Amino acid sequence: QKEKKEIETRLSEYGRYLLDIIPKYLQGVNLAHGDELEILIYPDALIPTMTFLRDHTNAQFESLVDITAIDVPKRENRFEIIYNLLSLRYNSRIRVKTYTDELTPIESVTPIFPGANWFEREVWDMYGIFFANHPDLRRILTDYGFEGHPQRKDFPLSGYTELRYDDELKRIVSEPVEFAQEFRKFDLETPWEQFPAYREDKSKSLEAGEEIKEEDSNK
Repeated sequence: QKEKKEIETRLSEYGRYLLDIIPKYLQGVNLAHGDELEILIYPDALIPTMTFLRDHTNAQFESLVDITAIDVPKRENRFEIIYNLLSLRYNSRIRVKTYTDELTPIESVTPIFPGANWFEREVWDMYGIFFANHPDLRRILTDYGFEGHPQRKDFPLSGYTELRYDDELKRIVSEPVEFAQEFRKFDLETPWEQFPAYREDKSKSLEAGEEIKEEDSNK
């Protein structure tokens, strides 16, 4: 418990230090779950902030662990891009967050962290977030000719196309999704009772003004 408290104190002090050093880039600093340092930056500040975190003596976050995103359609800037960095020198981690919408590109950090190449391709493939100045922004997880971005909240769970092997053509073909029956919603009180029409209704209800009658316990 004492060690955890020391970690939280050290991270809080470093967060305040970042606010003092690069205040024009940061929108906020947060400690998630008590021991995970997060900073929220402006989209235009991504390159200078990432360069600072990599090169500054008191940072040295030289390892980019991962890049991912979150889609919240109700927000004006629906996409939140998240960069997880690791400092081997100080055995510390930091999470950098920024944001964008469907049309505004975000600057690629591949010139700073070459390992971001495939990470940004994954985010582009899954969310459709465009990274400007990326050396090779192509799909990496979905098939050639795939339409849409599967991790977006407005992408249908069934998708738009399905793949099957055609015996006549002797190859895999892509076709629009077809359902054998219409989607049905089953609203049962319990999943073990599959025939609600034959279930006895033992529930009791009271009308307004009706008194509760106690049953004879001897019966």
